[in-house]
Amino acid sequence: MARLEVSSDTSAFEVPAARDGSGRLTPACAAAARAMIDAHGFVVLTGLLSAAEADQGLALITATIADPERRRCTFASETDNRHLRRDFCALPASPPVLGFAALLAQRLEAVIGEYCGRSRPLLEIITLTSYQGSSHQYFHRDPSGVLSLIAAVEDVSEEQGGTVFVPGTHMHPGAEMRQAGATYAMMELFRRRANIGVLCHNLAKLWHMHRRGAPALAPGELRERVFSTRWDQHQPNLLRFLLGKNAEFSLAMLGPRTLWRLYRHRAELKRLFRLVQSAPRKGTVILYRSDMIHAGPDNRSPRPRRLFGMSIARDIIEPKYWHDGYSPHPSLIAAPLSFGDLLETAPLTLAPPAPPARAATR
Repeated sequence: MARLEVSSDTSAFEVPAARDGSGRLTPACAAAARAMIDAHGFVVLTGLLSAAEADQGLALITATIADPERRRCTFASETDNRHLRRDFCALPASPPVLGFAALLAQRLEAVIGEYCGRSRPLLEIITLTSYQGSSHQYFHRDPSGVLSLIAAVEDVSEEQGGTVFVPGTHMHPGAEMRQAGATYAMMELFRRRANIGVLCHNLAKLWHMHRRGAPALAPGELRERVFSTRWDQHQPNLLRFLLGKNAEFSLAMLGPRTLWRLYRHRAELKRLFRLVQSAPRKGTVILYRSDMIHAGPDNRSPRPRRLFGMSIARDIIEPKYWHDGYSPHPSLIAAPLSFGDLLETAPLTLAPPAPPARAATR
């Protein structure tokens, strides 16, 4: 990506999924995954799902997106959703969806259970689908006290926009004491530096789309993404940027003192932090702490990027805070579920193969 140094090598954060006879992670594998989350804030578990299991997750996603009455998420770019650049929507709490979620929860119980008690609520089950021309999200933290999961139901290329993480930026007691007590301040400084690059990247891409017409912008889309007064935290909206109306990134965050600190600490920021973009293969599952800095990139490929996601609370969470930061389907709001409920739910099983066709007889 222009103006941002991003590595696509996630090998240092990967743990191959090793399962026991019951299909759950082995103790050694679970311990390695927990150690990775504690050290870096996330782990990439390769090969957790079989190809057939991933196909089942993909079928749930495509069925939801095909529904004209689907419930779109509010936490991502609503402008991208409106112009069909993204299709982030909540999955219904139907038996097939809950069965797939239960399959993941039970297979990962030894990892998720370290952070989430059985009574902690299931906050959302969603699809994270993006199309060519979507905006790169600003780097941000999700509401704290949550463990989130992303499952790759198809191979995801770098151009399709796998999530970008900033390893080691999760927040926990004692973390603020590193760098002589300036750890969190340095994290925020790096986030603002990275978001300068995101703003420039998004504006350059929109200008390219406007000049070249590929992918084509819808009537009024350029104006809405750059000059609209509508609330949207992840668009390169210059009007809201200049007026300080964007809580993720605005001109108010780049005062003279901040600009001087960005210049003064440029070498230290480069040494302390780096951007790592995931490009998960089919069947890979990523677990990450919600309070680490991350962003959903734009899709620069003509192929849609489809991911399955869910989030489970690690701590007590107020209902209003829950609904502000996450997007549960109305069926999940009406009948809330916990992590323990998922552990007791029958997991989705593979459909038996179709019998061979019988030869025609006279």
